[in-house]
Amino acid sequence: MHLDAAVRNLPLVDVADEARRLERMDFGAVWSFETSRDPFLPLLQVALSTERIRMGTNIAVAFARTPFSMAMTAWDLQRASGGRLFLGLGTQVRAHVERRFSAQFEHPAARVTDYIRCLQAIWNTFQTAAKPGYEGPYYRFKLMNEMFTGGPIDHPHIPVFLAGVNPRMARAAGEVADGFSVHPMHSPDYLREVVRPAIDEGARTRGRTVENVALLTDCFVVKGSTESERSLSEQGVRRQIALYASTPSYRGFLEFQGYPDIGKQLSAMMREGRLEEMPALIDDGLLAAVAISEADGDLADQVAERYAGDLVQRVLFYEPVPADADEEDMRAFVSRARGK
Repeated sequence: MHLDAAVRNLPLVDVADEARRLERMDFGAVWSFETSRDPFLPLLQVALSTERIRMGTNIAVAFARTPFSMAMTAWDLQRASGGRLFLGLGTQVRAHVERRFSAQFEHPAARVTDYIRCLQAIWNTFQTAAKPGYEGPYYRFKLMNEMFTGGPIDHPHIPVFLAGVNPRMARAAGEVADGFSVHPMHSPDYLREVVRPAIDEGARTRGRTVENVALLTDCFVVKGSTESERSLSEQGVRRQIALYASTPSYRGFLEFQGYPDIGKQLSAMMREGRLEEMPALIDDGLLAAVAISEADGDLADQVAERYAGDLVQRVLFYEPVPADADEEDMRAFVSRARGK
């Protein structure tokens, strides 16, 4: 199992130093996010300033970009990094896609499946100069000349990770992707009983199984060496869980965990602006299902136990590595987690 790290939300001029720091700590990969900035610009800094550590987007919003523009950006980063890119894609939710990105969202699982197939067709043309001829239900790639091609590169296979929560998107990942990015709103039982079977169902449509699809999971962590520090961290985790749970996309998971009504309650509170009250609805049982805590012992041991049996292949803590983290201590921690 690989232990990865998130890139802190730093000015771009500082990302190179951060990437080198994480590489010295022996993390397997660094991941950037599409929140307050473009997810790809930090990765160019990572590519140019490091030698071994892999890098990826977790996630880039697929529908915010055409397949061709996404293909070109990923191709350039794969070339610059010497083949170290993971392209993590997600659909986001309808409100953001339609009202923030001015893009189309109908049938998101089918649409993103077509999107990834179109990406792969574009990359094949870049690498082999094959005549473009992709025609899908939502996207097409049928025109190219030498002026616009990315040209061949040394590492033409770019692993695509598709993010999701519910079984339909997990099945889509099995159909077309190399990996599945597990949302932090999950539990080990949910992965075993819902996510992995859905991935397997999709993978069998192309002669593969879930074992051929790598799982990357975000994991909430309650941090702190003292009870007061952990209490503060715990409140932050409860708040984040409540925000996610207020979105209809996560109601299937909540129902699986035995919380069929909490999602609608949180949605109503969100609409009413009662954000400060929302964390109180996240009880200890739901918190324990989706998070680990330093109060329960060594985090490396907990990660190994939580995802035992090759349940996932890569683990990423929800919060970035603190700026003041001791490098030697972090190397030791990564080594313990990787070796378990």
